[in-house]
Amino acid sequence: MLSGPYAGMILADLGADSVKVEPLKGEGTRSLLAKDPNNSYDGQGAYFLTLNRNKKSVCIDLKSDAGLKVFYDLVKDADIVLDNFSAGVPAKLKIDFEHLSEINPRIITCSVTGFGQAGPNFQRPAFDQVVQGIGGGMSITGHDQDHPARAGIPIGDLGGGMFAVMGVLSALHAREKRGYGQHVDISMLDCQISMLNYMATMYFLSGDDPKPIGNSHFVHVPYDAFPTSDGFVIIAVIFDSFWDNLVELLDIEALRDPKYKTQPGRFADKDKINGILKELLITNTTAHWVDLLSSARIPCAPVNKFSDALSDPQVLFRNMVVDIPQSDGGAVKAPGNPIKLSVDSEEAFATPPGLGQHTREVLRALGYSEPRIEELMTQGVIG
Repeated sequence: MLSGPYAGMILADLGADSVKVEPLKGEGTRSLLAKDPNNSYDGQGAYFLTLNRNKKSVCIDLKSDAGLKVFYDLVKDADIVLDNFSAGVPAKLKIDFEHLSEINPRIITCSVTGFGQAGPNFQRPAFDQVVQGIGGGMSITGHDQDHPARAGIPIGDLGGGMFAVMGVLSALHAREKRGYGQHVDISMLDCQISMLNYMATMYFLSGDDPKPIGNSHFVHVPYDAFPTSDGFVIIAVIFDSFWDNLVELLDIEALRDPKYKTQPGRFADKDKINGILKELLITNTTAHWVDLLSSARIPCAPVNKFSDALSDPQVLFRNMVVDIPQSDGGAVKAPGNPIKLSVDSEEAFATPPGLGQHTREVLRALGYSEPRIEELMTQGVIG
């Protein structure tokens, strides 16, 4: 519901001609929040409004032979077929790589599933928190082992979408050399395991399961979110030079202990150092401390609410808040495209499509006559 559409959104943002093939009744996210007065616009919920910009909607009954024929005609002229079905469904529908490559040998197919296309548990249903839990990341998120916490943003879903984009673009590059396509198999669980990264290597080396430590760090000190008089400020001292700057700036005698000049000494007294900083930082505002710390080039940041993050001058300068035009002439704000290209730098965001809005347009482009389109409409093959 999210991984595949998110991948398609990124590709569409980058200029792909993205055709969203939906069942005649529409896909699932069309109804999510659609009637919520605070999280919808003109009958479309926040999910659909965000994920479906720059896409065209074509309605096809893929379970009918006539509908399958229409889909195959689309595939003849396509580069990529991306699906977010459960494992095995594309093969049942005869829209998997084996079938589609016979129609178009250059086709690249990509399936984003919970667990991939094979294995002892590959057919289990999966959603974001399921793969976050199985993938290990939840066990180190939060402040203690008794209260595991998922990431606040759905990294299980979004990670699958991002890796799908990388996979299909790699396959496109390979096709330019080889002349034929291939299947890209993306498992949301695989993506979560990949993002464990160096912490997984640390586990293999030590044999110790890491534990949740909140916002602090298992190496660096100070590295945490500290309370201020009106919020929180993050201080991230990675290098010893940052520590030297911090000591000079704050001028606290207890922090001038020579053993703190290197990481091992600081880590040994982690609680003491953090306690000293907490006593000081609570006495003034987040903005005060961010300005002061930034002036000494010490890595720091506020813990922004959405309202702060989405109005940050740097975010706005990078065009990371954009207006998505709507059919009634209004607009909905949404996150922009984070991939900035030096040559293809123009960014445009089109209205999320109405259900089946582009069926006629797309089929005409394939050479379908108006009588044939009407016939298929009447038969309930397309909508």
